[in-house]
Amino acid sequence: MIEITPLALTGVFEIKPPKFGDDRGFFSETYNAQALAKAGIDLQFVQDNHSLSAAKGVLRGLHYQLPPRAQDKLVRVVSGSILDVVVDIRKSSPTFGKWLALEVSATKWNQILVPKGFAHGFLTLEENTEVMYKVTDYYSPEHDRNIRFDDPSIGIEWPFEAAAIQLSDKDRKAPLLDGADIFP
Repeated sequence: MIEITPLALTGVFEIKPPKFGDDRGFFSETYNAQALAKAGIDLQFVQDNHSLSAAKGVLRGLHYQLPPRAQDKLVRVVSGSILDVVVDIRKSSPTFGKWLALEVSATKWNQILVPKGFAHGFLTLEENTEVMYKVTDYYSPEHDRNIRFDDPSIGIEWPFEAAAIQLSDKDRKAPLLDGADIFP
C-alpha cells in the first residue's frame, strides 16, 4: 500500500511506494494515479524529466513556472540522494516565504509532491545522483522563473557551505524572493 504523508506546508506530501524484493532484486509501482486520487491527489502528469548530477553538492533550483503554465512536480531519486527543498511563493498564503526540506533517496525509496505555487530545488548529497520527476505542464521558457538559493529572507539551512555548492549560471544570477515574479 502506498504511504502518503502530509508535510509542514499545505499541499506538500512525502510519498512512499511499496517495494517488493527477493533474491532477484525488487519490483515497485512508483506511480499509480488511481491510488493518489483516492488520497485526494488528482493530477495529470504530462512530462517526465531525468537529471544526473555527477558531483556531490550540485544545486538545481529554486525553480518554478508562473501561471498559466505552473507545474506540480512528483520527484524521486533512482540513484544517490538529495536534500529536496520547497518554498511557498504564494503571496496570499499564510506560509508565504516558508520552506521545508526532505531527504529523498534511492535507499529510502521516497518521493516528494511539490504543488503549484512553490519554488523547488534540490542539492545532491552523493556523487552520481539521478533524479526523475513528473510535471503537470510542459516546460515553458516564457513562464520559467527562479529564486536565489541563499536568499536571507527565506533562510534555507543547506548542509554545505555556499562556496562548496555548484550552481548553473542561471541559478547564480537568480533574483531574491522580494524581486521575483511570484504567485498572487
